[in-house]
Amino acid sequence: MSIDVAALANILRDAAKAEILPRFRKLDAGEVTEKTDAVDLVTVADAAAERFIGKAVGVLAPGAAFVGEESVAADPSLLLEVGKADLAIVVDPIDGTANYAAGLPLFGVMASVVSKGETVAGIIYDPMGDDWLIAEKGAGAHLVRPTGEAIPISVSAPVALGDMVGHASLGLTPMDARKRFFANLAKPRIVANYRCAAHDYRTFATGHCHFLMFNKLMPWDHLAGALIVQEAGGYLAKFDGSPYAPSDTAGGLIVTPDAESWNVLRQAVFTV
Repeated sequence: MSIDVAALANILRDAAKAEILPRFRKLDAGEVTEKTDAVDLVTVADAAAERFIGKAVGVLAPGAAFVGEESVAADPSLLLEVGKADLAIVVDPIDGTANYAAGLPLFGVMASVVSKGETVAGIIYDPMGDDWLIAEKGAGAHLVRPTGEAIPISVSAPVALGDMVGHASLGLTPMDARKRFFANLAKPRIVANYRCAAHDYRTFATGHCHFLMFNKLMPWDHLAGALIVQEAGGYLAKFDGSPYAPSDTAGGLIVTPDAESWNVLRQAVFTV
């Protein structure tokens, strides 16, 4: 079983144009609700975009498991399909929902294709810029313009720790580790947090920063970006040095241009 990745990319774009962009900066108070707490939000646009994508994927790839962030919120057992299905399409209908709900133009739509527990394609669509980052395993990573022009992308060259610019997501890190991380984050030059994995991965994979750090590893947030990074020449591993797998939901993730940079960051900054 396979899927047309270009057609899947266009589905994300169509969903954004039909369900996400028309609601941007036009949400009523009742159209934004909390999931687990005040910083974990869902909007009517998330739900509508996921329904749109799910319906279209059902036509594009009949029989494939569809694992959307909002679907899993309603039925957590769907998460098991990521590791066991012959073909699973994993979707984040709006990554960066808090930004979207606040009217900030820093959000994305992501999808990954997982075949028998291995990520074989990843897509990050930027509705505001109307372009994609797309990677297929073994074929490199590309920035794809609306015209269809595909431009190869690559991660940055490694730099010394004091020159590194990176993004670190610490909100779900246990307090003891968070205190150490914040103190150690004085060592790199600049550290940001976009609250949007789609744009974190985009910034890194196109060579505009030197590291990423995440603590929570839900598949819709990371599978697409992780494959794009690897196909763009980058290196990533969980905090314990083990490879990141589609079924992983814990363990933390550090993303760097190469293994040496990963070891420097792990030892100097993200000690646990």
